[in-house]
Amino acid sequence: MPETQENIFLFVPNIIGFARVILAIISFYYMPTHCVFAVICYVTSALLDAVDGHAARFFNQSTKFGAMLDQLTDRAGTAGLMMTLATFYPKYTFWFQISMAIDITCHWLYLHSVTVQGKASHKLIDMSGNPIMRLYYTNKNVLFFMCAGNEAFYAALYVMYFYTGPTVLGIGLYKLIALVSMPVAVVKAAISVLHGIVASMNIASLDCAERAAAAQKQDKAN
Repeated sequence: MPETQENIFLFVPNIIGFARVILAIISFYYMPTHCVFAVICYVTSALLDAVDGHAARFFNQSTKFGAMLDQLTDRAGTAGLMMTLATFYPKYTFWFQISMAIDITCHWLYLHSVTVQGKASHKLIDMSGNPIMRLYYTNKNVLFFMCAGNEAFYAALYVMYFYTGPTVLGIGLYKLIALVSMPVAVVKAAISVLHGIVASMNIASLDCAERAAAAQKQDKAN
């Protein structure tokens, strides 16, 4: 009897991923006017990013589609928030544009390079490769700190547009969070650039190998 084909879209982590997408869309809709509700939806979507990973491992349901969905939701969520921030702080629009471009293009290029190499996850990097990338993807504490700090920076910028918060060290709480987490966001952007560089080198290596193989095949044909 033929095997019954699994429905990848109904895997638990992917259902969680769809919920993340819906929450992100709701947060986008309410971002310009309803801070609290938008933050609840956005933060919940971000926190579920960790839950779907645990679910994938627990149910043995890790898939390429799930990895793609996870990455795209992360990038789209951050991009949507940055677009709103650009309207709140037009003086800094250029920096939001640059940050968004780096985040989307470098992560897409890296994920694509992983896919064409046939790896199952964007986290299964070559352990003999770049030491920064190795630390970033193999040390869970470092990865969580960088991602949380990056989200805290942009979320604090968003909330402080509406609320000052309690005064801490002479300044509003949300402004303080933004100031403290800003270096993390800058380093995170630099790591994203490194993603793009590593991916470019990997894809170029594949191109060289394919061209060499094609040239060898042509020589044999002649």
